[in-house]
This record gives sequence, C-alpha cells and structure tokens, in this order.
Amino acid sequence: MEFGIVLFATDETIAPARLGPALEERGFESVFVPEHSHIPARRESPAPAGGDLPRHFYRTIDVFVTLSVLAATTTDLKLGTGVALPAERDPIHTAKQVASLDLVSGGRAIFGVGAGWNREEAADHGIDPRRRGKVLDEKLAAMRRIWTEELAEFHGEYVDFDPMYCWPKPVQAPHPPVHVGGESDAALRRLRDHGDAWLRDRFDLETFRRVRAWLGEQGRPDVPFTVFGADPDGLDPTGFEEVGVDRIAFWVDPGPERDVLARLDAIAARWL
Repeated sequence: MEFGIVLFATDETIAPARLGPALEERGFESVFVPEHSHIPARRESPAPAGGDLPRHFYRTIDVFVTLSVLAATTTDLKLGTGVALPAERDPIHTAKQVASLDLVSGGRAIFGVGAGWNREEAADHGIDPRRRGKVLDEKLAAMRRIWTEELAEFHGEYVDFDPMYCWPKPVQAPHPPVHVGGESDAALRRLRDHGDAWLRDRFDLETFRRVRAWLGEQGRPDVPFTVFGADPDGLDPTGFEEVGVDRIAFWVDPGPERDVLARLDAIAARWL
C-alpha cells in the first residue's frame, strides 16, 4: 500500500517548492491538492464538515500552478488534483493543463475530480448547480477524446467542438488516471463510466465491499481505491487491502512550514 497526503495549498501555508522535496525525503508516494476558483460571499451551500467554512478554502493557489511547482522540485512524487472541479472549467484548456502537467512531470499526473459541494461557486461559472454532475460527465468524456485522439471532435449538450488538434498528449497511456470522488449513485456511475480509481473520504469497510461487488457486476472489478483525507492518528486500516485499497492519502492541516513539516514527520514515523 502507498501513502500520500491531502493539503490545501494557500498563500499562508508551506510553499509548494518546499513541500515536494519534504514529501519525497520522508517517503510519501503522492500529494493531492484541492481546488476552488473562489468562494462566493453569499453562500447557502453548507460547508463539507458543517459549521463555518475554514479560512483555507478562501485562499487556495491555482491547483495546476501548485502541481507544476511540485513537479519541478521532485522526481518521483505522484501529483494529484484532489479534487479538481471540471464542471466549472473549460474542457479544452483543462485537457491541455492535465496533459502538460503529465508531460513536464514525466508521467506523474493524477486527475482527481468531483462535482463539487459549493453550488454558488458553480453558478458563478454559468453552471446550473442542479446539473453540474451531468456537465462534469460530459466534460470528462470530451477531455478523454482530446487526450487520446489526434483529431478530436465532440458534440454534446454542454460541450461542442468540431475536429481539432490539441497537444501535448499525456505521457501516461491512454491518459493520466482519472480518480473520481463521491459516493452518490451519480458519482458511482461516473466512476464506472469515466474513472480509473475511486477517492473516498469515509472509511467503513462495508461500503468498500458493496462498491467493490457492484463494480464487479458492472465489469470493472479491478478499480483501485484511495482512502482520501484520512486522519493519520485515528485510522484503522484493517481490511483495506482485502477490499482493494492501494493508497491512503492523509489529511494535513494547512499551516506554516514548520507546522506542516512537523506533521509530516509524525505521519511518516507512524505509517512509513
């Protein structure tokens, strides 16, 4: 089993150029960086953990800028969006960014995706929040065309482009692995239809077993699972390998360099 971290990159936390080498020095396999383009001042969507929305949500650095710096300062670390919000993004630009990250990193990109919890954020991008899952599915299908076809063409309800050329193509074949977040019925269908791995932020074995059985029925029995945003102090990994978990990505509180490095030391001492 591999071990990575999930860390919000902000203007107030450890710099990406310091983070990447620190992770490799300690033996971590991967890093996942969350994305928010902005946080609307008027917000009705509840925060993921309830209560007030933590400060770091408001201050995120662009995810692909962050991962590019991490790519430039490391050699083996896997570089993941955790998660990106493609429903809010232009699919042509995003396909190029993902492929470019994969190229400059030597094939280390992971494209973690989700529909997003903040409905007001989606609305500011011109997306009907009620349809953001369908928009995401179509944009993922369109990006797959761009990554895998020399002359890509797509005609859908939300994405429409005539034959076009778009380079670079990803180093990883057929494209960087798409890690799908979420556990709703729609998210699991997205995993089946568009995903190469599952990101799950709740950790009960019964759900893992249920989804593993369902994926087998759908002809996708070998989809790997990543336990995402886990508490390194309280997690019990018993049974994870049995249900196909191949990575645990631990949550690290965003903070100043000294605090983050101390937390990485503690996690590495216990788990690596």
